[in-house]
Amino acid sequence: MFTFASIVVKLNLVYLSLGSNIGNRSEQLEKAINSLQEIGVVGKISSVYETAAWGNINQSSFLNLVLQMRTNIDALNFMNKLLFIEEKMGRVRKDKWEERIIDIDILYFNNEIINEEKLKVPHSYLYERKFVLEPLVEIAPDFIHPILNISSKEMLNRCADKLEVKRLLHA
Repeated sequence: MFTFASIVVKLNLVYLSLGSNIGNRSEQLEKAINSLQEIGVVGKISSVYETAAWGNINQSSFLNLVLQMRTNIDALNFMNKLLFIEEKMGRVRKDKWEERIIDIDILYFNNEIINEEKLKVPHSYLYERKFVLEPLVEIAPDFIHPILNISSKEMLNRCADKLEVKRLLHA
């Protein structure tokens, strides 16, 4: 007779924003999603949206999407793994809001509020960015922002961002 110990693994619910505006943007998003499957289980994926660059407008338009995933990795280590994926894909960080092969941002990590030097969760600009809110509302309209205490849908309704966000296709 064998007795097995119960192992409880906490799976963290994470929402990520992915964007690309260099090279084959669709291919970059697909590569990033495949890489993310090495550090967790990818769940819902929004449609792909095209938008003009935000922050630094003198660059090519972006393809963006939002996805939900679950991971057993804690937030800071998860962020480090995301940075490694970006680096592996060829991202070089020089200037803020620059062109990029891939950008992977943590929007939410469970309902946690994290204010570390290297990690701010919820994402600091989430409520200001229509290109993030539209795909987020597609997959998580009722998710409540843990600081603002309003849903994704309500954030989108209140968003002052006027950039056009064009839905292209469902992932």
